[in-house]
This record gives sequence, structure tokens and C-alpha cells, in this order.
Amino acid sequence: MKKKILFLLFLCLPLFLSGCWSKRELNELAITVAIGIDKVDDQYEVSVQIVDPGEVSARNPSANRTSVNVYHAKGKSIFEAIRRMTTVTPRKLYFAHIQILILGEDLAKEGISDALELFVRDHEIRNDFYIIVSEETTAKEILEIITPLEKIPANKMFNSLDVSESTWATTSTVQLDELANQLSKKEKNTILSAITIKGDPKQGIEQSNVQKIDAPAKLQYSGLAVFKQDKLVGSLSEDESKGYNFLKNKVKSTVEIISCPNGGQLTTELFSAKTKVKGKIKNGSPSIDVSVTVNQNVGVVECNIDLTKKETIDLINKETSESIKEKIHQTLEILQKDYKADVLEFGEAIHRTDHKEWNKIKNDWVQLFPELKINVSVDVKTRGLGTMQNSIIHNSKE
Repeated sequence: MKKKILFLLFLCLPLFLSGCWSKRELNELAITVAIGIDKVDDQYEVSVQIVDPGEVSARNPSANRTSVNVYHAKGKSIFEAIRRMTTVTPRKLYFAHIQILILGEDLAKEGISDALELFVRDHEIRNDFYIIVSEETTAKEILEIITPLEKIPANKMFNSLDVSESTWATTSTVQLDELANQLSKKEKNTILSAITIKGDPKQGIEQSNVQKIDAPAKLQYSGLAVFKQDKLVGSLSEDESKGYNFLKNKVKSTVEIISCPNGGQLTTELFSAKTKVKGKIKNGSPSIDVSVTVNQNVGVVECNIDLTKKETIDLINKETSESIKEKIHQTLEILQKDYKADVLEFGEAIHRTDHKEWNKIKNDWVQLFPELKINVSVDVKTRGLGTMQNSIIHNSKE
């Protein structure tokens, strides 16, 4: 009897399974890997970069076809523009594989919060893509550039951002959740990596751009863009961007060039950088203590210097420390005096340290931040000299 009941249950079980009612075949979708949003008059212009699966997977791709296609549409909202794009795209847009979202410079100057609403709300869109801003060009033009080495330009932008953040420290990866969290705060201050076109954009859209040894047009990250009250207010240079990443404890590796005592220069590789930020309020006056510790290796020696001596290593450590400290002070100067934007979240550091005192000054923080006293200390230690202690080349010149 029990066996009969179990048998009937197994027969009935499929009736309660939904099956693949919502499945979508790959050949029915347009896989979107990058989105660009520009503001044109009172409308949004949305551009999408879509993969051509046949060209990407083909062993012998066509010489006359690119691996991606770019489509554009305008609308009073981003959602409307995307739906309107179905009149020109051969398949329905699929957003689950987005790698890069580019916010146009003009849109960024007006404010980016509204532009992100759809991406935060839509269940189909994942949050692991990077968000960047275009500099001196539009998001649309960025997406139209054909890139060498990488068949899919979105991959190039994603990988370049990853690698430059890890090894050069002038960019910063920001994903949707992090950006949405920053923009949900009262100040709405944030930082995004900026990208620009180096070269002739008109040549960049031609297939010939990838048929030359030195491509006439390239996509290049140009430092960090500063947002205050969700609006683009300016940018940081390479050195200032490094200073920002030191202050935010985001430096994984980079290089520093210092001058040698008797002429020439020496290049070091920085690694294992750690930054601690502590806020305090004394007699009603807030201040910040920043402590940076860095390990480095000697990379290139282009001068006559004796690395076997302790005083030489001490000098290298001191010079590197001063170089880092100078970058940090440059960054603080422009953020405090020019942009007056606490993208470093120093207010939160003070809040964590002294909640009661912070409540007394938080309403005046916008006025207090530009005059905030910040104490910076940098401690550098040299760990490695490479495979030789002194330069064979420079010793042979003597």
C-alpha cells in the first residue's frame, strides 16, 4: 500500500513543477556588455555595445565586420530610450552581462542619481559591473571606438581599469552597490574613474584603427573624477589620484621615482601599502590623523649609489616617504580648497571615534571640512634590492 502511495506521489509531482516557462534562447538575445548614458538637451541618449557571437567565436572572423555593434536611442527617461531601441536592434537587449556603465560628462555635470535609478531597481541587471565617466567626450563616442588586442571594447575597458588600479594606483573601481550607497548619503560625494579618447575619434570608429601597429585612437583612463552632491565638479591629476588612493587605503602597487644625491634617478616598486585614518575632536575642533606604511623594492637604478650602505637605504626610504606625502598633500589641497568635497569620508571617521561630539558639528561639516586639520605621516621600508645590490652599468662607467 505504501509503495502505491509513493508511486502516485511521484506521478503527481511533475504537475507542480513550473518548468522553463521563462527561458530565453541565446539566439533570441542581444547580449549587452556596455552601456553609455548621455544627456542631450532634456533627453537621455542611451548607447549600448552588443556582442556579435558569430564574430567573437569564429576562428576566421570576417575582415569587414566588427565583434560588437553599437545602437543608440533617445528618450525622456532611460527606460523609454532602451525600449525605443528595440525598433533598431535585431534582438531583445539582455543586460545580465554588463561590464561597464559609462556616464557622459554633460550628464555627470547635471547629476547622476536619476540616471542610476533603473540600474538599482531592475532585477535583471547584476551589480558587479564598473561605473566610469567620460572626459572631454561623450559616452556614445567612447563606445564606438574599436580597440586593438581585445575584440570586445567593453572587455578592454574593464581589464584596463582592473590592471591600472592594481599596478599603477591612479584609477579606482566602483561598482553599483558602492556608488548607490555613497549617493544615498546626505552629501552625495563620490569618486569615479574617468576615461577619454587619445587620438582621433573619427579614425577610432574605423576597422583600420586595429589594423595598424600604433592605433590612431585609443581609450585611456585619465585619473579620477570628483562628484559633489552627485554632480561632477572636477578631476584629479595622476599624482593627485595616487594621493587619493593612498588616503583611501586602495594602493595595491605602484612605482615612485626619486632623485639620487649625485644626480640621476632611482625607481622603486611600492607594495603592501596600508593606511589608517583616525578622527578626533578636541575643544570642539575636529582633526584627522593619517598614518601610511609602505613596503618597497628597488626597481631601477640610474645613478651612482651604494645600496650596500644603511644610510643609502635610509635616504631612499626618506625620499620615497616625502614623495608620497607630497602627493597626499596635493590631493588634500584640491579636495579641501577647490572642490570642498569630503570624498575621503573624513566626517565618518570622526563620527566613528566620537559620536556625541560629531552630533554637535555634523550640521556645519560642509563649512568645517575645507579648514579641517589633517596630520599625515608616511613610513617607508625597503625590503628588496633586486638580483644585485649595486648597478653594474653605472659602476662600469666610472
